[in-house]
Amino acid sequence: MPLPPVLYEDDTLIAFEKPSGMLIAPDRWDKSRENLMDLVHDKLGHHVANVHRIDADTSGVVLCTKTKLALDFVSGQFQSKSVGKIYHAITTAIPASDSYTVDLVIKEDEAKPGRMCVVKKHGKASTTHCTVLEKFPQPAGRTSFAYVECRPLTGRTHQIRIHLAATETPILNDPFYGTDAKLMLSDLKRGYKGRVDEKPLIARLALHAGSLTFKHPATRESVTITSPLPNDFEVALKYLRKFAEGKRR
Repeated sequence: MPLPPVLYEDDTLIAFEKPSGMLIAPDRWDKSRENLMDLVHDKLGHHVANVHRIDADTSGVVLCTKTKLALDFVSGQFQSKSVGKIYHAITTAIPASDSYTVDLVIKEDEAKPGRMCVVKKHGKASTTHCTVLEKFPQPAGRTSFAYVECRPLTGRTHQIRIHLAATETPILNDPFYGTDAKLMLSDLKRGYKGRVDEKPLIARLALHAGSLTFKHPATRESVTITSPLPNDFEVALKYLRKFAEGKRR
């Protein structure tokens, strides 16, 4: 399998546009699953190191370094929470506020390995700032949707997913924390006359890592690496805007 598209590259850094469904590192339970870093090491060499991770089901920017000095410098920024991270999500249900912050203590769910849960203590603090970009209300009895920008200040496992679920607006197609709601054109368009075997407008986790902003390890200047929304994400928003009477902030 070829490497994902390269979003940025120089002598010290390389950033990839990871597709939804691709692991970043070998799976804990199934070592045979293909993952980004095995591909990177095979094609570019073992000196290329991963700086951070995003969920397998999340698409978007993944940053790697080419030198030990670059790895230490950029990793330090992630550890100090000085990296600017922007994600975009389509949620099932519309948030109560247009701009809000979620602060929760979370930890791995002992009853469900691989998932996280909210606790009162003995977990890790997590914070995400959320802004509603567009609202897509639906008639009573149908799922409403929203397009939300998320800026996590911490980098906990499944942080954005569990934060949005905890505020009763889970991400569309989230198999762990979401509902069984699907985004179907037949639910948006009146008089829909499509195929009997209609498929969802977007069938995977509707979460995209849109950009990273950090200081470059060589120049010390601010760098922003951006990943455009994938085609399925754009298609979903296109039809929501067209048929769900979308409202921007």
